[in-house]
Amino acid sequence: MKNLFVIGLVVGSLALQGCVFSPGQHMTDSDIEKAARDQGMRITLVPITPQVLQSQDMERANQQLPAELLNYKPQQGEYVIGAGDVLLVTVWDHPELTSPGSTQQMEANGRVVGADGNMFFPYAGTVAAAGRTPTMLRGELTRRLAKKGIVDPQVDVTVLRYASQHIVMSGAFQNGGQVELNNTPTTLVQAVSKAGVVAGEADLSGLTLKRDGREYLIDVDALNRSGSSLSGVYLKNGDQIHLPYNDRKKVYIVGEVHQPTVVTYRTTGLSLLEVLGNAGGLSQETSDADAVYVIRAGDLQPGANGTQNALTAQVFHLEAKKPTAFALARDFAMRPQDVVFIGPANITRWNRFISQLLPSASFIGTSATVGHK
Repeated sequence: MKNLFVIGLVVGSLALQGCVFSPGQHMTDSDIEKAARDQGMRITLVPITPQVLQSQDMERANQQLPAELLNYKPQQGEYVIGAGDVLLVTVWDHPELTSPGSTQQMEANGRVVGADGNMFFPYAGTVAAAGRTPTMLRGELTRRLAKKGIVDPQVDVTVLRYASQHIVMSGAFQNGGQVELNNTPTTLVQAVSKAGVVAGEADLSGLTLKRDGREYLIDVDALNRSGSSLSGVYLKNGDQIHLPYNDRKKVYIVGEVHQPTVVTYRTTGLSLLEVLGNAGGLSQETSDADAVYVIRAGDLQPGANGTQNALTAQVFHLEAKKPTAFALARDFAMRPQDVVFIGPANITRWNRFISQLLPSASFIGTSATVGHK
C-alpha cells in the first residue's frame, strides 16, 4: 500500500506539471523570450497586426528600379559594326565582286570583321570596319573601288549576321545562352519573354542583371505589372542575366496541421493563408489557434562582447482563434526559408503526457504488486 501511495503522489505531482513534461514541440511568447535570454539569441517577437501588414505594403510599394538602369538608352540610329559581325557587300553590275544569291552562298562569302576590327574586300584591300556604320563603310569602299578603275561603283553593305554585341542568359530559361543584339534596341522584358522561363521551376522574383561589374536584383514578378517601368530597362552589350531556380524558395510548415509540408513557390506574393491551406489547415482537434508563429531567421551578428556571433531572428505571432484573423493571414507575405509553426492546445499536450505516463505507471504498479506478494 505504501508503494501504491508513492506512485499516486508521483502521478499527482507530475499531473500538475503535465504541460512542462509533455512530449513534442510547443511554443509560447514566454518560451521565445526565455530562449533569447538563455541562449544569447537576438529574437524579436512581432504580433501580426494591420500595422505590420501596412509596413510590408510600403516595402513592396517602395520597390523601384535603380535610376542607372532606367537612364541607359541604346544609341539611336544606324547599327555600329563590331568585331565578329558578318557583312554582305554587293557591288552592282560587278558579279565577280558580289556574293551569289542563295543564303548558303551568301554565308560562305560573307565578310567577317576580324578581332582587329578590319575586313578584306577585293580591290579595296584591308578596310577598318569596326566603329563604322554600314553607310560609312559603303562610302569608304566606294572611294577605294573608284581608285581601282571601277567607274561609278554602286556599293551596298548590310549586316548578314550580328555577332559583335551580345548578352548571356543563364539559369531557368528554356532557351538560354548567348544572345546577339542587333540594330533594334532590346528590353529586358523582351529578352526574358523570347528566352522563355521553365514553367513552375523559375524564381521570377530573383532575377539578377549583372552590368559593368555590378549586380542588380530585379523582382520581375512584382515589377512586371500595369504601370511598371520594367519595360524601360534596355539591355547593353555584355549584360549577364541570371534567373535562379526556385529549389531554395521554400516555406516549411510544422506542428498541429493536417499535413505538415514544404511549399515551393516562384512568385513574390505567397501569403501565410496560402501556406496554411497547402497544409490542409489547422487541426481543429489538437491545435491552439492562438499559437500560430512564423519564424524568420536573420544573419549572424556580433554579440554584446564583440567576440561571439549571435543568431538573429524575427518571430511573427498570429492569434487565429477568431476567423477574422485569417484576413491578416491572407495579407501577410512569406519569405524564403520561413518556418510556420502551429502549437498544440494545452489539452493536447496534457493528453500526450498522460498517454506516455500511464504505461509507465501501469508498469510501476505491476512491479509494486509483485513486490508486495
